Parts: sequence; structure tokens; C-alpha cells
Amino acid sequence: MTDPGTPVELIAAVVRLRQALVDNPLPFEAPDAGPARVERGKLIKQLDDYVLPRLLQIEAPLLVVVGGPTGAGKSTLVNSLVGSRVTASGVLRPTTRSPVLVHHVDDERWFTIDRLLPELERTHSTARDQGSLQLVPSSELPPGIAILDAPDLDSVEARNRDLSAQLMSTADLWLFVTSAARYADQVPWTSLKSAAERGAAVAVVLDRTLPSATREVSSHLARMLTARGLADARLFTIAQSALDEDGLLPPDSVAPIRAWLGALAADAAARAAVVRQTLDGTMASIGHRARSVSAALRTQQRLATELREHVIRVYAASQVDTIATCLDGSLLRGELLARWQDFLDTGELMRGVEDRRGRLRDRLQRGAGQKTQPAETVRVALEARLSTHLFRAAQSAAVRTAGHWRSGQAGAALLETSPADLSRAAADLEARVNASCRDWLSLTVDLVRSESADRQATSRFLAHGAHGLAAALQIVVLSSTAPEHFQSPTWSGRRVLGGVFGGQTMQRLTATASADLASRVEQLWRQEKQRFLEVLPAHAPDHGAAERLVQLSRDVDDNRLARAQA
Repeated sequence: MTDPGTPVELIAAVVRLRQALVDNPLPFEAPDAGPARVERGKLIKQLDDYVLPRLLQIEAPLLVVVGGPTGAGKSTLVNSLVGSRVTASGVLRPTTRSPVLVHHVDDERWFTIDRLLPELERTHSTARDQGSLQLVPSSELPPGIAILDAPDLDSVEARNRDLSAQLMSTADLWLFVTSAARYADQVPWTSLKSAAERGAAVAVVLDRTLPSATREVSSHLARMLTARGLADARLFTIAQSALDEDGLLPPDSVAPIRAWLGALAADAAARAAVVRQTLDGTMASIGHRARSVSAALRTQQRLATELREHVIRVYAASQVDTIATCLDGSLLRGELLARWQDFLDTGELMRGVEDRRGRLRDRLQRGAGQKTQPAETVRVALEARLSTHLFRAAQSAAVRTAGHWRSGQAGAALLETSPADLSRAAADLEARVNASCRDWLSLTVDLVRSESADRQATSRFLAHGAHGLAAALQIVVLSSTAPEHFQSPTWSGRRVLGGVFGGQTMQRLTATASADLASRVEQLWRQEKQRFLEVLPAHAPDHGAAERLVQLSRDVDDNRLARAQA
């Protein structure tokens, strides 16, 4: 259940914004994608690790995260504040271990559950595991406050640096530890700048400072804090001193820090003020950070649209051109034209058309045996010619589409990660094309047989000569849109069909066979096109996703401001 003092509307707005970020992973490679992915990941983690847990349990103990550069003395400070060795320190770098969270024994319930840093496994023993969070209950720490010792901000190990940044983003209060020798280093100040930008509560500990240099160094550090928007940050100094046998600082050197943290622990209103400052500042920063992600998301939407539209455009144009070439007589050359001419040279079919209708049946019956073999050679040549044309056209479409994709960063990455080789037609395309062409040729035979079902005068001929008429129909279809001056070989095919079935029936048969051929090409092209389109849905953002992300960030801002005013 949410706390009665926490508006449900604000929590719901944050949850919706988080889901929108999760749903849009910015998968396409683009110049603005890398930084936006990093920002998106940070936002999601911060919402999961800090904002939502803190909104849902506003009364949870104040979390103080101790961070800083390598060798600044963070672990020694934590141990000294608690009064015992609760976290390991050492000279070996990087110090790879699980982060340590120290809390009062009565506050354990707040941290054993996955309210905070849910992906880190809880443990009560020291572990060299960056995926664990070591919990250390202590009666020396006052209730209402917890201290988390984070890895070095400038660790040579990337995982340590990332974990440190993640832990810092969960802090209600950041206790930044540096030394007189390291306080001006660039890396820690980058993190401090981030804290300032989100309005987080920050305190700075200047450790290991020679007494003679304390005033000078602390003054310079104070000016640097002011110049970087952290004028309100508390500044503590710890003079260089020997550690006791337990590796702890002298009690009086950390007494001001202990007193300040103790006062916060004892004052619920003061703790709540710190929590509100950091929580409100963090949520205020979420809006513009989410809008920077939305700008990259617009790029993603544009890339997805461009890639998809290019595929559709190329295959649509290829399909139109391929069908047009199938029907305009362009294929009637070479081997196919020679076989058709051989078929015509038998003379039987043409003589049957030229004789009077009364003699047609007898002549075609006598010529049926002669026509079977030439008709088959026409079918074989036509199948080979048509299959080759379709396969090459589909291959060309794949090559052109992949070439365009490869010219851009996003498309090239998709081609590289695709499980199928999209730079060429599908491996089984040739077999599918051959099967489709054979089925179309069989259809033309079925058409002429079906048309003759009620024609008793030609029934005996069609029982033996359907393949011959089908060959004529195929030739007519492959030249159905040819110019009028294209007389040979279409003239002979038209005369054959017209002589047997009549002009009107011939036109109907031609239209039916042409439409079926176009439909088969469309189906083949749709399957080839889909290979490219199937790569996109898992990556492409929904239309309007960028605009929705902006609106959701505004909803968070509006609810945050309404809560602040209330």
C-alpha cells in the first residue's frame, strides 16, 4: 500500500513513464542512440532503485551513500562513524567486493526486502561479489538512518564505477569523501555536478588534510562547491591522523559528522526535509532527461519508417515490373521461341484451325499423337524461362533492398544481426518459384479442359490435345499486353485459341490465366518482402512513442508540482 501522504496519481505517473522507457529500448544504430541508451538505462534504474521505492515508503530510513575517489578513505570513515569495522578497507585496487549497508538493528525490515536496489542479492557476510548487497545491523547507528559504503567512483574496473554511480543515484543524502590530494580531480566532480543538477542533498568530507593546510584547502574546496551549484552542501574536514589498532579514526575527528547524522536521525522533520529535497530534485530532472530520450526515439521512429517504406517501395515496384515483363512478350525469345516455332512447324494445329469447322475434329484427332511431344517441349522451355525470370527479379529486389539498408548505420546493423541472409533471396525461393510456375502451367491445362467440357465437337481432341491448346494459351498470356505490331508468335497462338473456342472465350481464358500468374508473383514477392519486415517489429518503436514519452514526463512534472504546492 502507498503511504497516505503520497499521492497515488504521482506514483501512477512515474510507473507509466517507467513502462514507456522499458518499452522503447532504442534498438536502431544512430548518432544519438548511444548517449540516449545510457540515459534511458540510468533513468530506469533510478526509478526502480530510488524514486518508486522512496515514493512507496516515504517513511523508510534516510539512506546516506558514502562515495568518492580511490583512496579517499571512505571505508575508514564509515567504520569510524559506526565505531567498529563493518566494511573492509585496503590498499589493493580495485577493491572488488559487495557494497556494504549499515543500519540500526530495528530498521532491518526496510532493507531485507527488495525495496531498495532490487537486483542486488542480500547477504550478511563479506563477499567479493558486485551483485550482492551486504547488510550489517548495528546498534551503534541510530534508528532512522542507514549508511551505504559504495565502490570508488574512479575505479579502474568498469563494473565498480557503474555500481558506484548506481548506488549514488539511490542516495537521499550523498556523503562525498575526498582528500587534500584528490579533491580537484575531474571524475568525482563530474558526479558532483550530476548530484547538483538533480538537486540532491550533498555533504562533503575533506579527509586526510594536514592541519597546516586545512584552512587553505577547505576554503578552495568551498569556492569550487559554490561555483558548481553546491553552495548549500555541508563541508566537514578531517585532519590527517593515525588510525587506532582497529583501523578507526580518532573519535573527535569524526564527532561533527556523527553529531550531524545523529541530529538528522533524531528529527523526523529534518530527515523528511532531506528526503523531499533529493526526491523532488530527482523527479524534476526526470522530465528533461526523458525528453532527451524522446528526441532519440523520434530518430528511431524515422529510421523504422524509412527502412520499412523502402522495403515496401522496392518490392512493389519490382512486382509491377516483373508482372509487366511476364505479359508484354519480353520472355518470348531464345529457347522458348524456338520450341514454340518447332511446335508450329508440325502444321497439324494450324491446319486444324484453317480447315472448315466440319473437318476440325478429324484433323485434330489425327494430329494429336504428333502434337504431344512438341507441346511438352514448349512447356519445359516456358517453365524454365518463366522461373528464371521470376527468380532473377526477386533476387534483384533483395540485393537492392539490402544495399540500401547497408548504406545506413541502422539498416547495416539489422542486416548484421539478422539470423537470415537478407542480402539475397531466400534459400528456398528457387524451389518455390519452380513449383509456382509448374502449378500455373497445370492451371492453363485445366482451363482448356474445363472450357471443353460442354463442347462435344472437340471433346475427343481435348482428351489428347489439351496440352497443345494450353501451350497456345500460355504463349498468348505471355504476350497479352504486347504492342499490336507484335504479330509473331502471338498471332499463331491467338488463331489457334480463337479457332477452337471463339474470340470471347479466348479473351476470358487469357484474362483468367494472366490474373492467376500475377497472383502467384504477388504471393512470392509478399513472402520475400516479409523477410525484411519481420526484422523490424521487434525493434521498431510504436508510432507516436516519442510524443507519448514527452507527455508522460509532463504528467510526472505536473503531479510533482501539484504535490509540492499541496
